[in-house]
Amino acid sequence: MTSPATTTPHVALVTGANKGVGNAIARQLAAQGITVFLGARNEERGRKAAAELSAEGHDVRFVHLDVTDGTTAGLAAQRIEEESGRLDILVNNAGMSTPWHTPSQTPTDDVRQSFETNVLGVITVTNAMLPLLRRSQAARIVNISSVIGSLTAAAENHDPTGVFSDGEFPNTLGYPVSKAALNAVTIMYANELRAEGILVNAVSPNWVPTDATHHTGLLTLEQGVVLPVRMATLPDGGPTGTYTCSDDTGKGLTLPW
Repeated sequence: MTSPATTTPHVALVTGANKGVGNAIARQLAAQGITVFLGARNEERGRKAAAELSAEGHDVRFVHLDVTDGTTAGLAAQRIEEESGRLDILVNNAGMSTPWHTPSQTPTDDVRQSFETNVLGVITVTNAMLPLLRRSQAARIVNISSVIGSLTAAAENHDPTGVFSDGEFPNTLGYPVSKAALNAVTIMYANELRAEGILVNAVSPNWVPTDATHHTGLLTLEQGVVLPVRMATLPDGGPTGTYTCSDDTGKGLTLPW
């Protein structure tokens, strides 16, 4: 059977894309003529989001994907293979945050839940999609991170993005620790895959209006996803194993690990 890989446009999968950052990334990628598989755990919301983007004239297709469920990741990979033959871009956006408490008051289950989605979910999806990414001539993986995953910023109690005032860097477990682990995961995949030309980077959209931020932000959603989209469409020879953050200049800011 002839593979459709040579006849289709670039193909992307964005996880957790029924709303917020993931949805905005899906829209900007699709606007570049990229076929986007919109991954979502909730089928009703995912189908609705995909239909809305398709109504704008984009090739956006819903795919059921719960990043904590390896079975759905495998089925999603099978669906993408059947329809496109390969995957060029993987954006690991799906994430979750539990209530913030001081470390000594943080329930262990909160940390476990954060790691299930923000770390183990990324590994699950990435490994399921790697055979398809390896068929691409220029595969890119973008892991959506956060400045509060920076161990350096936490140790110095200083936020280089200016979201949090000096001396008020979040001191909590769960989300920050899971994003620090995600940064480590990013480096390990980048090191493994660089010889194959697969670029892997961690990118923060900065503080943007989503459900998680109670719809407040320093940047708009559109501004926040410019850098993740740019990293998802890097040319050959682009950076890999980096940790950056969107800013109001559009150039982006390198974050300390």
